[in-house]
Amino acid sequence: MKNLYPEIIPHHTFFLETGSKHTIYVEQSGNPDGIPVVFLHGGPCSGTKPDHRRFFDPDLYRIILFDQRGCGQSLPFGELENNTTQDLIDDMERIRTRLAITQWLVFGGSWGAALALLYAQQHKAKVIGLVIRAVFLARQQDLDWFAKAGVAKIYPEQWQRLTESIPEQYRDDLVQGLCAALWGDDEVTKRRGAKEWIAWGGQVALGNAYQSDPKSEHVTENSVKQVRMELHYAKHHYFIAENQILDNCSVLLDIPTVIIHGRHDFVCPIEAGYSLHKALPDAEYVVLPEAGHIAQGQDMINALIVATDSFAAQHNK
Repeated sequence: MKNLYPEIIPHHTFFLETGSKHTIYVEQSGNPDGIPVVFLHGGPCSGTKPDHRRFFDPDLYRIILFDQRGCGQSLPFGELENNTTQDLIDDMERIRTRLAITQWLVFGGSWGAALALLYAQQHKAKVIGLVIRAVFLARQQDLDWFAKAGVAKIYPEQWQRLTESIPEQYRDDLVQGLCAALWGDDEVTKRRGAKEWIAWGGQVALGNAYQSDPKSEHVTENSVKQVRMELHYAKHHYFIAENQILDNCSVLLDIPTVIIHGRHDFVCPIEAGYSLHKALPDAEYVVLPEAGHIAQGQDMINALIVATDSFAAQHNK
């Protein structure tokens, strides 16, 4: 079983201007002459973390991490203006051009998986391979599973707390109700809705490992902004057409691709991974019987590092 590579620190960081009010945090670590790889974090609202560098052999990879618009260290935090899927794809091209990279490996999980596939469909010639974890296809059925009548049946207690946090008239449409709460004037309702949405995400992502903290009642303004960003993408259907990712997979057929999905992923059910594999039948499809959603746990870490090590070995032949 493979483990994460040792901790490393970036040798180069900068803030990328975008022609809008957004500036994007970008970092490079590993081998400056290695195989370029760009890591796409989830969310949309999350951010990069130091451990994200550790999925790649630092002797073989030029590791590029960036925080998407309004996320992590990018500025201004939580900004929603000019923050769409196409803006994020354009930012990736700005980064690639700024760093004088001709082609790169694209590595993404969850929302980052959707973004990786959408980027590759637009910029196929710039992609030498894809590593896709916890497939999210950004279809209406994917949002409905998470925020309507799907996984709510598995965690009904947490779901009830979430639905009771929004105004009663909106409880048939959770996303609409949360938007009303999070953009409303009632501070108590706003922060309660944010708190319960974050708790819901934690419960579904972590499953039995999730532990609520009743003492953690304080919800920061940044937490509210983070939830607003997630809702911003959800209420706009992730700024793409219905089934856009699967409908355009034919252009990706000759790109080396690895699809890794945990059988116990309740954020992004494995049907999405299976559907992507059917659309990309030549992709390597790895199902992890005991793994869930997050990029942790020995089986998931092993599968991801096997994928990146194998790609480097093939690429460097």
